[in-house]
Amino acid sequence: MLKRAHKGTFHKLSPKHLQRYVDEFAVRHGLRSADTMERLRIVVRRMLGRRLRYRDLIAKNGLPSGARA
Repeated sequence: MLKRAHKGTFHKLSPKHLQRYVDEFAVRHGLRSADTMERLRIVVRRMLGRRLRYRDLIAKNGLPSGARA
């Protein structure tokens, strides 16, 4: 699924966020048998108490001149 998403939706997977992509697809795979409402309940439950700040999302990735790999 991750490979298909890379070719279809996410044309660039930055090394900085690669683990986030992998985690997202691992969760999707684990929830594939749940119906829509149950998926939403699980996602909301897992989001409580967590946040990703925009400044953390766009922080430098350590690559030269801000290039993406």
